[in-house]
Amino acid sequence: MRTPNRRRGHAVEYTLPVHRGRPRPRPLGIGVSVVLVMGLAAVALAGFVLVAALFDTGPRPVAETARPAATSGEETVTLSRETLSTNPLYLSGELRSVTCPAPELDADDPESMEFFLHEVTDCLDEAWGTHLADAGVSFDPPNRIYWYASGQSPCGTYPVEGTSAFYCYANKGLYLGVEDIVADSGHSDQAAAYTFLLGHEYGHHVQGEAGILPQYQQARGGGGENHDEWTRRSELQANCLSGVFLGSVGSSFPIEESEREEIMQDAALRADRGDSRTHGSAVNGQMWTSHGMDRRDPAACNTWEAEEELVD
Repeated sequence: MRTPNRRRGHAVEYTLPVHRGRPRPRPLGIGVSVVLVMGLAAVALAGFVLVAALFDTGPRPVAETARPAATSGEETVTLSRETLSTNPLYLSGELRSVTCPAPELDADDPESMEFFLHEVTDCLDEAWGTHLADAGVSFDPPNRIYWYASGQSPCGTYPVEGTSAFYCYANKGLYLGVEDIVADSGHSDQAAAYTFLLGHEYGHHVQGEAGILPQYQQARGGGGENHDEWTRRSELQANCLSGVFLGSVGSSFPIEESEREEIMQDAALRADRGDSRTHGSAVNGQMWTSHGMDRRDPAACNTWEAEEELVD
């Protein structure tokens, strides 16, 4: 059971899951003192076994940590959801502040735009690389592929209509159309908007390094009619992780109210359009982005346990 935890961010109210602690045992009455004495040996033994289990770091049977690869359907979805919702990324704490002043940017100059993207990606490498390493998560920076013309990736050809940037887990590739992202952002001259988009795609790389992305893909494959819902949860988590990064560089970038408004506008541009239901509503896209910026903690980005209305 989850207890509503109401927070407010950017004028949007939302509910996030929290975990309850274990209930405290009731005190024993005087009338059971004899029974207590008789059971001390058994209690001591049970306590020893419990402590040993809690601090055991030895190998565990395979059946406790994974199911056979052939498992599918409802069991696969259940396994994946458990892995997604209890990932070590959520125990890593706040992303520490990173000093990354916004590079100069001329959105109409492709060379300036590519320089900007490289500089911000360097900062993302530093921020997330250090954070995940401290959390004990193996990390390699993504491969950078910035395109000006059509091409082929392990995830398909590009560009695709409506997609100016994407992340390909198959080769850990961060793909960005240098000129296409400018067009999709309405030729904005605001660095914050492009940083949000880049941070979103980089968020998918963080998901991949933490083991979330492959589990999500497995769950989506067995999710049947919930296919789009799984996709929305992944995309909105990437929004939130981008917000976490933006919050960590807020003082040096800097990100003031005008930059925050620009970020929210760009988050709305990346939301669902028409009959597409894969990225979430504009309101939810903005809410998760704002939540990440405010909290700066990946634990705040656990979309896999969020109520359905928050990932709609």
